[in-house]
Amino acid sequence: MNAKTIVGKDFLLRTETARRLYGTYAENEPIIDYHCHLDPKRIAENSPFTSVTDLFLSGDHYKWRAMRAFGVPEELITGDGDPKAKFREYAKTVSYAIGNPLYHWTALELKRYFDVDVALNAATADAIFDATLPLFKKEEYTPRGFISRSNVEALCTTDDPSSSLEYHEAIAKSGFGTKVVPAFRPDRCVNIGKAGFREYISELGAEDYDGLKRILSGSMDRFGAHGCRLADHGLDFIPEKTKDPPAAVLEKAMAGGELTDTEENAYMYDLLLFLASEYARRGWCMQLHVGAMRNVNSAAFGRMGPDSGYDCIADTRLARPLARFMDELDASDALPKTILYSLDPNDLYILGTLMGCFEKGPSRSRVQLGSAWWFNDHRDGINTHLKALANLGVLGTFVGMLTDSRSFVSYPRHEYFRRILCDLIGGWVERGEYPDDEETLGAIVSGICYGNAKEYFGF
Repeated sequence: MNAKTIVGKDFLLRTETARRLYGTYAENEPIIDYHCHLDPKRIAENSPFTSVTDLFLSGDHYKWRAMRAFGVPEELITGDGDPKAKFREYAKTVSYAIGNPLYHWTALELKRYFDVDVALNAATADAIFDATLPLFKKEEYTPRGFISRSNVEALCTTDDPSSSLEYHEAIAKSGFGTKVVPAFRPDRCVNIGKAGFREYISELGAEDYDGLKRILSGSMDRFGAHGCRLADHGLDFIPEKTKDPPAAVLEKAMAGGELTDTEENAYMYDLLLFLASEYARRGWCMQLHVGAMRNVNSAAFGRMGPDSGYDCIADTRLARPLARFMDELDASDALPKTILYSLDPNDLYILGTLMGCFEKGPSRSRVQLGSAWWFNDHRDGINTHLKALANLGVLGTFVGMLTDSRSFVSYPRHEYFRRILCDLIGGWVERGEYPDDEETLGAIVSGICYGNAKEYFGF
């Protein structure tokens, strides 16, 4: 039961070329985490964690879903159960999660941050909990400590337009070595059909559609002053242009009227068009995340709210509306740098071919195929994404991995990605599908791991 951890020097690296590429060009590159959900307040205050349970399980819906599938009662997942008992239940769960990326991530987290050399399971859980408990009194086991130890050069949190950005200001003034900047996330303004839309627009102080645009533009100015270089949208669907006037649609919604599908589309399409043109004017990157069906378990949503692990992949209509949206922006020279993500892996070839229709210099791969995301950031999903991009675009210009996480120990996912990347490329080389050209291979690997993101986002 006390088997040695799987995380050895050659973990996931099956060829000599892969091992050389990883050790020389990937392993020690800094991290630019251009999309995550870390709490800037937690970073600013640098508030300590209470235990490995607090660190590993708080807010991590990946782990919550697995524990529910293993039959763990909610009290020992998100409830107020004993922390050691919670960690023990997670240990039991993950030891049975063979093939799940959670097993690899957990092994990497324990090895990289706690130097734990035994596998986590029911027999080792209590000893690991006890051995790690005193460490949380040390500076390197605080939020900033984990970020610094992970070699993170820059990270982008995800922030609502109404945010005061006070915590980003505090971080900037603190002298913290990692650049922490906001990313603009206006979903609550765009998704007019969602609950709480009217209340949110009222809180912003927007009296009409033109007023909303002015408020959003002013908010972008504030974000830009704090170093923002990216915006992000989580969209249930890509809206289509209709003849309904968006200003009238907003007025109807604020009056409590029930909107038709065409009215929702009209408002969302026009507002996204405005926002994208503002991003282009500022030199920002626009990220579009589509294909998630959120909060599908209504009873669980009522008990625990969003981001609790009750989301799934949606089958969305994507190609035609997204092409028309991007074409209208490009026709007026208002298409910003854009990263396209879909949670449905079946959409990879749609997005991979669509992005090629809107490329132009001087930016290399102005439109990017977003990295394997959420339910796809496992070995198979990452390989599938990288191969699709290689088949359809220029893999060597890819901006690389992101964490998309609320966890301060999620950074080994970059190591996981880098090992998979080097294993894939190493295999191509050793099978004679690409020459063993050290200079070019090194540039490709280090670029995907770090340099391309630094150049693309301007950090």
